[in-house]
Amino acid sequence: MTNPNPIDDTADDYSRFEAKLVARDQDTTRVVTADLGETTARQLVTELIDNGVVTPVPGKRVFVHEPSGTAFDSSTQLAVFHQGWMAAHNADKGGE
Repeated sequence: MTNPNPIDDTADDYSRFEAKLVARDQDTTRVVTADLGETTARQLVTELIDNGVVTPVPGKRVFVHEPSGTAFDSSTQLAVFHQGWMAAHNADKGGE
């Protein structure tokens, strides 16, 4: 039997293609928080306050994320934390 022609061998192409598909699938399941601007963060925090998820502490200028008990002095930090917290919480529900 002769050795296969390296030019006709597509095994590496398939591996690279499969790796790209896996990476793309992983990207769609990740929560993106890097693009969260200050305006969007403030809107999210306002919604969380209205829904009782976050309690503002006026004298100390902090927000308390009630489900976790974590305090934040920045609306952006709180919004990013809440998105990550929700993603982890939803992933736990999906795994049950």
